[in-house]
Amino acid sequence: VQLVESGGGLVQPGGSLRLSCAASGFPFSAYGMSWYRQAPGKERELVAGISAYSGVTNYGDSVKGRFTISRDNAKNTVYLQMNLLKAEDTAVYYCSCPNRNYWGQGTQVTVSS
Repeated sequence: VQLVESGGGLVQPGGSLRLSCAASGFPFSAYGMSWYRQAPGKERELVAGISAYSGVTNYGDSVKGRFTISRDNAKNTVYLQMNLLKAEDTAVYYCSCPNRNYWGQGTQVTVSS
């Protein structure tokens, strides 16, 4: 099983980034997927989740209206579009299949001028 995140980096406040998570080794389309993040000195928190088939989404309060989670089951990939980024969005972002307790290695997002 692998979850491989990509797309992190350094961006200025107000900017955008798109994270991708390529999954392999399990029936991706059958499971809900989530993005979590962890900032230095803070607990890991849920950013966004998307259900397996219906594509129902949910978001953490701090990112509602700015971030969008989506998935492409044909590509076994889940995305996180992040707009209007703020300094407080700086964290390591992790892709996860919570029901199977699968986690990626994380990708760093830094929002700074």
